[in-house]
Amino acid sequence: MLRIDPPLPLMTPRGPALAYFLIDYGLDYDLMFVCFLDSNGECWTFKGPEIRAVENLTWGRRKPLT
Repeated sequence: MLRIDPPLPLMTPRGPALAYFLIDYGLDYDLMFVCFLDSNGECWTFKGPEIRAVENLTWGRRKPLT
């Protein structure tokens, strides 16, 4: 388990969230991101393929098409 400091803003299947921890179970598993939802503060864990980076115009990252 790795603490993400500062927390990483992400788009999840349940909406925008901040990722605070990263869990790596090894080579045969996806990375797991422990996130707190912006909307209600609920804590959820999402697999790497389920999340996306949020828009960041400073770094030239535009809003994803999907």
